[in-house]
Amino acid sequence: MTTTLPTRTLGPWHVSAVGLGCMPLSAMSGLDHPILKDRDGAISVIHAALDAGVTLLDTADIYAPSWNTFGHNEKLVGEAFTSWSGSPEAKSKVVITTKNGITRGPAETWGRASNIDYLLRAAEASALRLGVEKIQLWQHHRLDPRMPFEMQFENVLVLLERGLVERIGVSNYNAEQLRRAIKIGGTPAQGGLVSIQNEYSPRYRREAEVFAICEEFGIAFLPWSPLGGMSLAANLTGEKFRAFTEVGQTHGVSAYAVTIAWHLRNSTKVIPIPGTTKISSLMENLQGASLELTDDEFRLLNASLPEDSPLEGELVDQPVFRD
Repeated sequence: MTTTLPTRTLGPWHVSAVGLGCMPLSAMSGLDHPILKDRDGAISVIHAALDAGVTLLDTADIYAPSWNTFGHNEKLVGEAFTSWSGSPEAKSKVVITTKNGITRGPAETWGRASNIDYLLRAAEASALRLGVEKIQLWQHHRLDPRMPFEMQFENVLVLLERGLVERIGVSNYNAEQLRRAIKIGGTPAQGGLVSIQNEYSPRYRREAEVFAICEEFGIAFLPWSPLGGMSLAANLTGEKFRAFTEVGQTHGVSAYAVTIAWHLRNSTKVIPIPGTTKISSLMENLQGASLELTDDEFRLLNASLPEDSPLEGELVDQPVFRD
């Protein structure tokens, strides 16, 4: 039975204030991860999220355990959504977002491609794997440093113009790049850019300018690795983040739920997308959607944050998540 979570605006949609990052279910960290031996279990995590009222599922074509299983996560998400027992009305409220623009080849060679031929083929392939005629929200995964910015973003707009996607977003753009994209493609109200998906967590907080732009134009901010990745998630209950545990104890929830609530308090445009391979962790995270931090608690959490420390890796979202 589907439950209801608080909602936030994402372009033309009202989606759950917390989405599900599906990348961990394809174990980018390697072929030996236990979740890869339990496809039914992986699908059950997505089903549990949907049953709990999650209406935003995030994936990408590169989310796979190896280069030659490219598209693994999109296929998994498509299968899970199709097999979900939700009513037609419930299914109509779910938004599935995917991303293209990073390449992955033999011997795990990574790159980027934003030429129009590549993006068209990639978007068509993603739609096929997801089992949809049109991708609801398509996000440009990473900029290609070999191409002029304006040229590659105009290529992004072609996907919209040709009807392959309903709405467009970007990922891993800084504030200056985001403003240039808005200038070229327009705001949500103009049928243009509706989202940006960047790294953000108590560990990595370099998006103040991006938040301001999102607030100004009504663009949703979807933080990836919102719990900070595997290492931070393991430390959230430790001394370094004691304030998150203390606030959680006051409310009878975990430090993870407090972290989600902290994200939501940062900006009305934020929709965190934590990933997990366990239903118990999923439910723990979702408790943060309904947790309202007091002004004093919010100040305490911000005052306790350690020095900003980014995750390692520049080319691709790191395969780090909370089990």
